[in-house]
Amino acid sequence: MMSQSSKSDKILVVDDSPDNVFLIKTILEEEGYTVSTAENGASALEQIAQFPCDLVLLDLMMPGMDGYEVTKRIRENKTLPFIPILLITAHDSPNVAHGLDLGADDFIRKPVTVDELLARVRSLLRLKHSIDERDEIARQRQDFVSRLTHDLRTPLVAADRILMLFQEGALGELSPQMQEVIGIMARSNSNLLQMVNTLLEVYRFEAGRKTLAFQTVNLCQLLEEVAKELAPLAEQKQLSINLDFGEQSAITTVMGDRLELHRLFTNLVGNAIKFTDSGSVTIRLISATPLDQNIKVEVADTGPGIPPEEQATIFERFRQGSHKRSGSGLGLYLSHRIVEAHHGSIQVCSEVGKGSIFTVYLPIKQ
Repeated sequence: MMSQSSKSDKILVVDDSPDNVFLIKTILEEEGYTVSTAENGASALEQIAQFPCDLVLLDLMMPGMDGYEVTKRIRENKTLPFIPILLITAHDSPNVAHGLDLGADDFIRKPVTVDELLARVRSLLRLKHSIDERDEIARQRQDFVSRLTHDLRTPLVAADRILMLFQEGALGELSPQMQEVIGIMARSNSNLLQMVNTLLEVYRFEAGRKTLAFQTVNLCQLLEEVAKELAPLAEQKQLSINLDFGEQSAITTVMGDRLELHRLFTNLVGNAIKFTDSGSVTIRLISATPLDQNIKVEVADTGPGIPPEEQATIFERFRQGSHKRSGSGLGLYLSHRIVEAHHGSIQVCSEVGKGSIFTVYLPIKQ
């Protein structure tokens, strides 16, 4: 159910004309709104940064910083909650379409009438409350999923340890049939635990609770570790993992969070192995020179390839591929978030029937 505007809503009136400010302030305060004022754009931005309001009434034509620039800066500030902007413009002023394109939500022309002003204020405050409710519901949902995911890890980890003890014979000798059943259970539990861990990491990124510890990372060593850890998985499918590091004398280090970069390349190489039935997976490091800004890492496979229509959305959240072995649709999304947090980029180049190449660009310096 949509909230009604509260008379405790805070409204900022921005106008270089004291008479206009006095008139609008009087009208709004008589309706019970809390009103603050600013005589120019710079002062308005400062107030909004310190004390976010619920609505901005903004004069379009002001000396110095006009309403267009104020609107633009408010919308560019991603740390602010959504604040509706009502432009106030004279009848003979230029078209207000530019202000609406920059992010304003409505406009009213001078001289303002009481009924029209209050109606537009009520309309935009209803919009504000509706969006705030939506964001709060989304936040609560994310918190719930994050807590649930965290709680799910405990029994899954315990089950993983117990199944490992069974497989090692620590709890008694098992028949071949039991060994097979326990093996299936262990793999299924391991897959579920991996999905839960991925989901937890995704929500940590989205909730802004992920803190990266940047340090110097040698990509040659890191990629060798990833290849070694995933080698048994490749051997089960009779695939080879090829390392191509090119010229070793060039720059092969970046500033990054080693654990997250390990997660990134484990995911990419693991996916390549998962979707490749024959051939090989190649990890290629293209070292940088002192003049370069990025180091490039390619993970190439000889799998079935990705259709063009899927490539455009492959890094989106919960976007699953059409392949029968496609997972939750979170792995590549998480990979994208990790690369993004390192101020890099990730791309895919693929042709159906000829394999895929995932390319990661990481800056040498942060």
